[in-house]
Amino acid sequence: MVFAIHRSVTENTLDVASAAGRFRTPEEKRFVGNDSGEVFHDPPPAEELPERFKAMCDFGNGQTPDFFVHPVVRAIILHFWLAYDHPFVDGNGRTARALFYWAMLKSGYWLFEFISISNILRKAPIKYLRSFLYTETDENDLTYFIVAQTKVIQHAIGELHEYIDRKSKELRELESQLRALDLFNHRQVDLIRHALKHPFQHYTIESHRSSHNVVYQTARTDLLDLHSRGVLERKKKGKQMIFAVPVDLAEKLKKLGQIVVGKLTASDATHPCETESTLISFVLG
Repeated sequence: MVFAIHRSVTENTLDVASAAGRFRTPEEKRFVGNDSGEVFHDPPPAEELPERFKAMCDFGNGQTPDFFVHPVVRAIILHFWLAYDHPFVDGNGRTARALFYWAMLKSGYWLFEFISISNILRKAPIKYLRSFLYTETDENDLTYFIVAQTKVIQHAIGELHEYIDRKSKELRELESQLRALDLFNHRQVDLIRHALKHPFQHYTIESHRSSHNVVYQTARTDLLDLHSRGVLERKKKGKQMIFAVPVDLAEKLKKLGQIVVGKLTASDATHPCETESTLISFVLG
């Protein structure tokens, strides 16, 4: 499985394509260092890799040690272990991070499907490197690396929550704009609100008809109108029309709103105050 992960994360990136999914050979000596030739880490010899790899897999599968290791700590140690052994010609860091994710998801930490530790590590590469060096120079005391990675995890979770809060605010503002501009009827607004929160949802005329208790023709008109304005994508599945959510739905809605605002400002409004109110609602949400 680890070989398969390595092949996946290094596809079309290795100078020698045949090096994907296999151990480095004794001739393929690798060091971890800087551009000046200073060596920070000399990985174990290639001859030791099969035995070391088996020990790592036994640990990853919970077969060792004979005492409790917290799943998060186990995942962090797996990350360090593969990076330390440096079993591949290239792509060791990517594979180590992927192995960390595998261990976290395997242990039920589903949130890590949406969390990027790589993004945090790229922002502070020196801290990441030092946590390796401190561990290796202190008789392989993993405390340094475990503490450093725990902070990375906390930071990554914080970034995810910030992203969710920001996107939630954007959705609320967009919903307010939709209501203020009166671009769609109430059934279409409900569908759009659902689509913004469920971007992989598919809709049919029958599902829309059933949701809003309307006749077939009304449901069909609603969906075709949304398709004609670019809000939904239309596909065919046999004889049935399927309406899918475009990946850039939010951007399409914003552009529609901007077009309407432009028309309002260019026209001679009968009630200037009402027009101004609408514009304020659109801008401020």
